[in-house]
Amino acid sequence: MPGINSLFNLGNGALFASQSAIQVTGDNLANVNTKGYSRRNVRLEENISINWKPGQIGTGVRAAEVYRNFDQFIENSYNDKASQRERWDTLYQSLGSVESLFNESRGYGINSSLTTFFNNWQDLSQRADNPDSRQQLLKNSKNLVSSINNLQTDLNRYQEQVEDYIKQDVDTANDLMTRIADINNQINVEQVDGQNNPNALYDERARLVRDLSAIMDTQTIDNGKGNMTIITKSGQTLVEGGKHYSLSYDGPRSQNNLTPNSDFDGKAYFDGSSDFEYTLEVVDSGKAVGSGAGAAQFRVSLDGGNTWLKDTDGNTRTFYARGSDKAIQVDDLKIWFGTNDDSGATPVNDFSKGDKFTIVPKSALYWVQNTSTRENITPEASFTGQDNNRRLTGGTLAGNFSFRDQHVGKYKARMDALANELIWQTNRIHSQGSGLQAHKSMAGTYSVTSDDTALGSGSSGLAFADKLESGSAMMYFYNSTTGELASSASFGPLDFSGIVPPGLTNFDPNQHSMNDVASAINNTFGTYVNATVLNHKLQLNAKDGYEFQMGTDTAGLYAGLGLNTYFAGSSASDMALNPKIGEDVGYINAGHVNGAGEANAGDNVSALKIKEMSQAKVRIGTSFDGATNQTIIEYYDSTVSTVGADTATAKFNFNFQNTLASDLNQKQQEISGVNMDEEMSNLIKFQHSYTAAAKLITTADQMLQTILGLKN
Repeated sequence: MPGINSLFNLGNGALFASQSAIQVTGDNLANVNTKGYSRRNVRLEENISINWKPGQIGTGVRAAEVYRNFDQFIENSYNDKASQRERWDTLYQSLGSVESLFNESRGYGINSSLTTFFNNWQDLSQRADNPDSRQQLLKNSKNLVSSINNLQTDLNRYQEQVEDYIKQDVDTANDLMTRIADINNQINVEQVDGQNNPNALYDERARLVRDLSAIMDTQTIDNGKGNMTIITKSGQTLVEGGKHYSLSYDGPRSQNNLTPNSDFDGKAYFDGSSDFEYTLEVVDSGKAVGSGAGAAQFRVSLDGGNTWLKDTDGNTRTFYARGSDKAIQVDDLKIWFGTNDDSGATPVNDFSKGDKFTIVPKSALYWVQNTSTRENITPEASFTGQDNNRRLTGGTLAGNFSFRDQHVGKYKARMDALANELIWQTNRIHSQGSGLQAHKSMAGTYSVTSDDTALGSGSSGLAFADKLESGSAMMYFYNSTTGELASSASFGPLDFSGIVPPGLTNFDPNQHSMNDVASAINNTFGTYVNATVLNHKLQLNAKDGYEFQMGTDTAGLYAGLGLNTYFAGSSASDMALNPKIGEDVGYINAGHVNGAGEANAGDNVSALKIKEMSQAKVRIGTSFDGATNQTIIEYYDSTVSTVGADTATAKFNFNFQNTLASDLNQKQQEISGVNMDEEMSNLIKFQHSYTAAAKLITTADQMLQTILGLKN
């Protein structure tokens, strides 16, 4: 019941409460500069009251608990925006390096090299037999090739560098998920609702969640205490209370996504590499038996099924499902089907319409649920720029993958398209031309996979298989001593009439193979030349006393096989000069063989055509941005513009997301940050409270002394 002793208890409680408040205030002041520290307060509660006369009397105050000032809703919003900020910041910083590779302001970029290349052909056309003009053309051609090769090498190097960053991010993310799960377990042990809050653990967890959100997009579901669940926006669980999952960065692989009723017993295999994922969808059921009756057909997408590869007429391309012996070339990959255990065996059961196969020909990011279940969450975007929301879309991981695949991958593909078209258009003209001297021998620079497969087939392995057409190809043979035509029968088009199938006089890319071409040359001109297939390439050797020149070729056969060509290779990375050109500039074809079989030293027909090519619009493009009609130089300039536009877009998005994230962080700091003025004010307030409580105890003591003094 109330009395002097109760005053002592009341004062003692007030002293403890004020002391606790002073200690928490001091802790706030001490951690004013500590990153991630949330301001703490003591929750003071009135003690129980006692019903008494003259009325209910209170028993003082107690320090119930220490709590942190923190708004989880704002924190979730901040993490969302910070994740996007880190994505765009990472992308912007990386693109800045790439932009410098395409800098044409210094006057010695690829644009300048292309212009010089075409101008050199103009100069050669004016002095077709001048060795200095030929040497200058050769020198500047080497510079052009080197510039294109080096740019592609630099882009590859950037991709390799980013892969190191991705690996670091994956390791860091796995460590963060482990630590968050451990903290959740500790919180569940130490938390006593209404009494003890492990605020330091809550702060540490919030810091770790921020760090994780900077790496990948996250969502949190807070069920109190350590029962926090963290998932990606696409739904993969990262942390569930005290349990955590992991990420892995694994190499190329393929995966089946069969229809429910499908009993197909095989899988897709591939050879090659690409910056894009391949989605194969069966559109006509059947077997993996190649073309003809009973063969399944599939279409291919490089952006997760949003768009499908099309031909030059805009129609969706379809491919026959084949085994390993007839692997078909689809963009950068050779694709075939085998059994689950043997890539060389033929599956027994049929494909079903709608069966899908995903080929990932690159290292990719996977969410690992257990040792047998993993899901591909590699960031992916459609060719229209829309994110695949079933994959990661935020954080430095998304920024690095976007840089590696959707941006550098796109630039590499555009440079490959440019190099491919430059090589083909130049070779198409040059292969029908003549230089200062005839040939004793000639080696093709392009090989096939199978010598007996039709050259125009997707399974031939020929680099320019899709460029070949039905048509004729001329050859001319001369007496090596006099330079005169060997005879009236020593020139004319190749005759394929003796080749199976019979009845075809001209070359047909859908019927004739490398062996067929060699046979046609031997059948038509066997008196003068011997054609053989060596290492899957065509080799021509003039017989004793003869030499030869190539003539008009309406089929593109010579350019397709790399005969009498200027360039070798078919992409930006393997583009090179034909070795024969480098050995002797006399083999640079400035002229042509006329209708009478004559090749004149001063002839400039071929040189002029290549010069005119600089102004000619060609059909050029990639799978992701379609084909356009532009000159080769215009196409390169549009690539430079694309890099600049992508960099500007990344910068804008970074600034936008950074502004939102900074605003949300400021709001959180207004709640959880330590304000020195406020804390100093609180310190004075609690100090006075402590003094007052001490005064209460002193007063009670005096009262007790007064009572004790009454005995005397």
